[in-house]
Amino acid sequence: MEPTELWRDPARAVGERVDDLLARLTVEEKTGQLGSRWVGNTPSGTVSEDDASTAPMEQTFAAEASVPLEEAARHGLGHLTRVYGSAPVSPAQGAAELARQQRVVMGASRFGLPAIAHEECLTGVTTYGATVYPAAIAWAATFDPELVGEMAAAIGRDLAELGVHQGLSPLMDVVRDYRWGRVEETLGEDPYLVAELGTAYVRGLQGHGIIATLKHFAGYSASRTGRNHGPVSIGRRELLDLILPPFEAAVAAGVGSVMHSYSDVDAVPAGADTWLLTEILRDDWGFAGTLVSDYWATPFLAGMHRIVEDYAGAAAVTLRAGVDVELPDTICFAHLPELVRAKEVPQELIDRAVRRVLTQKAELGLLDEGWEPAPASGVDLDPPGNRDIARRIAETSIVLLDPGTALPVTGPNRIAVVGPCADDARTFMGCYAFPNHVLPKFPEHEGGFGIPIPTALDALRAEFPQAQIVHEAGCQVMGDDASGLEAAVSAAAGADLVIAFVGDLAGMFGLGSSGEGCDVDDLRLPGRQPELVTSVLATGTPVVVVVVSGRPYALGDVEPLAAGLVQAFMPGAEGGAALAGVLSGRVEPGGRLPVQIPRRPGGQPYTYLQPPLGEPSSISSVDVTPLYPFGYGRSYTAFGLEEFGIDAAEIPTDGAFEVRVVVHNRGDRPGTEVVQLYLSDPVATVVRPVRWLAGFARVRLEPGEAVPVTFTVHADRTALVGRDLIRVVEPGEIGVAVGTSSRDLPLAGTVRLAGERRVVGHDRELRTPVELGSVRKA
Repeated sequence: MEPTELWRDPARAVGERVDDLLARLTVEEKTGQLGSRWVGNTPSGTVSEDDASTAPMEQTFAAEASVPLEEAARHGLGHLTRVYGSAPVSPAQGAAELARQQRVVMGASRFGLPAIAHEECLTGVTTYGATVYPAAIAWAATFDPELVGEMAAAIGRDLAELGVHQGLSPLMDVVRDYRWGRVEETLGEDPYLVAELGTAYVRGLQGHGIIATLKHFAGYSASRTGRNHGPVSIGRRELLDLILPPFEAAVAAGVGSVMHSYSDVDAVPAGADTWLLTEILRDDWGFAGTLVSDYWATPFLAGMHRIVEDYAGAAAVTLRAGVDVELPDTICFAHLPELVRAKEVPQELIDRAVRRVLTQKAELGLLDEGWEPAPASGVDLDPPGNRDIARRIAETSIVLLDPGTALPVTGPNRIAVVGPCADDARTFMGCYAFPNHVLPKFPEHEGGFGIPIPTALDALRAEFPQAQIVHEAGCQVMGDDASGLEAAVSAAAGADLVIAFVGDLAGMFGLGSSGEGCDVDDLRLPGRQPELVTSVLATGTPVVVVVVSGRPYALGDVEPLAAGLVQAFMPGAEGGAALAGVLSGRVEPGGRLPVQIPRRPGGQPYTYLQPPLGEPSSISSVDVTPLYPFGYGRSYTAFGLEEFGIDAAEIPTDGAFEVRVVVHNRGDRPGTEVVQLYLSDPVATVVRPVRWLAGFARVRLEPGEAVPVTFTVHADRTALVGRDLIRVVEPGEIGVAVGTSSRDLPLAGTVRLAGERRVVGHDRELRTPVELGSVRKA
């Protein structure tokens, strides 16, 4: 190629370059840019379709797409799928393979265009030897956007060093049913919390030139009975008010890519929904990036949703709806050239999608003259800096539910450590962590994670070197084997203190108790763990129960009998030391619940965002009162909230008001409080949640210190979607409450919104700024 060609010239405007290149491409070359190839997923013939480690129909789709890369890329290629994340390879091996694949792609087509390389990156780079950060539900428990952004920046640096361009994270799905297996991958059940933490992740990742990808647009988490890929029966108002706001906030923050959901909402699959993918995402919100399919979601339109007859029909309907790239392999989009020639798909739709893909390639430098894949030899994916961030997130995320009589632990002579999560580091990691996501397919690596991950038992022995610690698992996370119960009870009876580690083991499609495709009937602890807990509690020895899980479990029978209760949401590679530190008191427990802890295992759903008739009442015999509410968490010190004030009794419907409170540390230890602001709408034209989170602030104070916290609340933060599906700010009274959980709100007042009903759009205020004043002695 001559370097003088306009599209090769980085000095020219991106739009000019893309227009020039687009005009040179044939229809086959254009559609090549909309496809992908997952070389590492080529079936070996040794895995059967009913193997639970594979996604539904994964082997079928992999076989259909298993053409050589040279053939797949002969007209160009949009994406290379998971070169590092498909097998246990070193950074140097992965870089060499990525370079090989890029050279194949560049050499196979007329214009020599590289592909965008993407990887999973929810709990760190999903590759062998990379730091495993806590699961996303643990980030949510931190209520700390800055810390989440710091982690995402570290992940972005690692991806950039590997030559990767796009990361398939974060999830912006709002939890609606705890039985759903992917709760562990989410940022909780409140749209504002999800939005704040998710946008922090986006900014951190994209700050290092990596395209972030929002999942799963939209409605996936609201499936009936929490079943993976299940139909979603919510109306548009619930979708607009509760499900979409986090995505909207991330689009406003400049996210580069969105991945559509598998699910159908009110019988319309997301991948075929023009209203959702074009009218809302593009026209209303102004999203200018690429819209990619979830893996095999395009052929699902034919094989699962059955809204089209064949793969050609799936390609046509999803392209019309607004999808740009088919992942992880080109199956349906291979039919686009023939559809264009048959005039069943307009050329303009192809050009629309290709323009978006080429724009990203130009912005990434992939169209520049002389671009070559960069080497990645010597890259350390688990450096001390990463481990420090992982440690701080783990420590910050652990939720002290009840210190009881035993916490913090102050040096008993004999400690019995029981439970299946005590000596299994896999239980600290989510289903998209490489050791749980990929290594099960490579049994020769059994027991080797590629990085050190101390277990809770290891950490407790280091934390209490003088104690006599005995360990009996008692049972496994899953399964019906109770042969170890007697030994665990005997160990508990002979100890001064029992620490029981129970909870989840993440896996994929039935291989775990939590994770993608690992949904549950109810919220009892998995397997024989309820019997284990009941048995050790019956010994009379004080028992601290530590739940290490990806979803909340019902603890109503445990809480009255436990000598201490702790919730840890899959705390990652540094989780063992973090848990030991919280138990000993060396670490301040500062996590807060991003999902509620149910009292009973049935009677779904338990999420706190409920209208009046969804609240506990005598109208129904089913009591949905949580054992611990959203936002809840204890400390080893005592905090007080005082000097509450609202600066205005009335504001216009386009105005703002300030809410002020002073936080005091009244105890004798340093600690962290999470101050939470909730709004309510006593009378509205549609039914609304009784309260919703509108702002929060983490406040760390030494003993005797106090700090003022000021929230600035715009009237837009009260907006609702009316009966006509138009978002408005309505005049009337708004309740304002400040406290430390959704049900502990001791400070309350009202503000009246005066004036006319006001229509608001994507340019409305989406955030509640918060300011911490100067620390003073109380």
